[in-house]
Amino acid sequence: MKHSFNVLIIGGGVVGNAIARELSRFRLSTAVVEKEPDVCMETSCRNSGVLHSGINYKAGTLRAKTAVRGNSMMDRLCAELKVKIKRIGKLTTALDEGELPGVKRLMDQGVANGVPGLEVLNSSAMQNIQPGIEGIAAVWSPTSAIISPYGLTIALAENAHANGVEYFLRSEVTSISKSEDGIFTVVASGGKVFTADIVINSAGLSSGGISAMAGVKQGNQGENLKIWPCRGEYYVLDKRLDGTLKTLIYPVPGAKDAGLGIHLTPTVDGNILIGPSADYISEETPEDYKVTAPVLEELRREGLRLLPNMKMSDFIRNFAGNRPKRTSPAEGGNGDFVIEEAKGLPGFINLVGIESPGLTASPAIAEMVRDIVAKHLELEEKENFIAERPGFAGHFCELPKEEQERLIKENPEYGEIVCRCEKITKKEIRDAIENPLGARSLVSIKYRARNGMGRCQGGFCTPRIVRILRDEYGFKPDDYIFREAGSNLFTGNVREVD
Repeated sequence: MKHSFNVLIIGGGVVGNAIARELSRFRLSTAVVEKEPDVCMETSCRNSGVLHSGINYKAGTLRAKTAVRGNSMMDRLCAELKVKIKRIGKLTTALDEGELPGVKRLMDQGVANGVPGLEVLNSSAMQNIQPGIEGIAAVWSPTSAIISPYGLTIALAENAHANGVEYFLRSEVTSISKSEDGIFTVVASGGKVFTADIVINSAGLSSGGISAMAGVKQGNQGENLKIWPCRGEYYVLDKRLDGTLKTLIYPVPGAKDAGLGIHLTPTVDGNILIGPSADYISEETPEDYKVTAPVLEELRREGLRLLPNMKMSDFIRNFAGNRPKRTSPAEGGNGDFVIEEAKGLPGFINLVGIESPGLTASPAIAEMVRDIVAKHLELEEKENFIAERPGFAGHFCELPKEEQERLIKENPEYGEIVCRCEKITKKEIRDAIENPLGARSLVSIKYRARNGMGRCQGGFCTPRIVRILRDEYGFKPDDYIFREAGSNLFTGNVREVD
């Protein structure tokens, strides 16, 4: 079946969905194709959930410009989309005099990038922000914040969809061509064929491959568009430690480091993350998300050093995410973002190497892409653009008691708990199941409702959700998918149920 659009976006991560939402303001036909069964299944859901201030990036780079601009846009964006955000600031700390030049470098970069509110603090001032913190000096960046990365990505996608953007999940791109009359043809799995005036490559870990598939070998400045995947592993700590960290605490990174160093990160939902590590993996397996025993042991040691009152029972889960880096293991460090219309291929917009701070930069990148699209298509604003997403930020259990009582009277399913650890109600589970994108994996439900993210990791709620899907949505054993195609939970019934 052939589908025709003005704009086709390849990739359903945070950047692709930010672009989709931005373009949904205009009278364009826009679609997103995503190879996974849902949006936000790769890099965008597997990170620290930090909104960076912009101190870590060289002045004048796209990473610096889009980080600072994107950070400044997030309060309004999160208010519109009902996404939790906490401005808790960040201390980037020097443990000894040998790291003081790094503090100066970050401060100078931040000032050059226009990051507001920066200060260099001594040990005493650091203690006022985070009692017990180690170090002799730190850069204080008050605009640093935390957010749910999957919450933002899904909210962007669902709001874009509400404004007319079409989503094609389970649609892996297999070929891209352009006709003499300037129309792109994109073929995807399942026999889907798309034609479009503009194609936007926002494929994250696959962005280098998509670029090559379209015939683009190098960027406009002659730089290599190859991607080297770099894995970061994490531990998730129990909510018992919620409130231990008042702010983000990062080490001063080295100039050649692949990431920003192992650190502790509080989340908007009360857990603490330890990580990420930074280890290059095989280019043949960019989506290898396994965790490794030696790295997890290192994370445990570092966590116990930074939080001495931590217990082994506080470690409730681990996971990994992969960065789409443009610098090889031999080079180290970080390359700049590629955000450009491909030279010699008008209408093909390349976004390559969007690693950290891609989450922070996503709305600013969307503005840049919008302006490139405007060179080819007339952007007429809609009068009926829906800026706000329905519902409330966070979860039912976080609402004031009076509001909870009102909602229970309107719908008794708000009064039925399905996930005891996170206090998630049946109404929240139902809303997640009935999401507008039609994603029905257990992880899709989890990322929307937060069931299964507590101490028991789904031991209590998963059987109840399975029963809801069976009894109220007609699921058969083969319909239950954990995350991606092939991750079936069941092969059949042990016995028939009347």
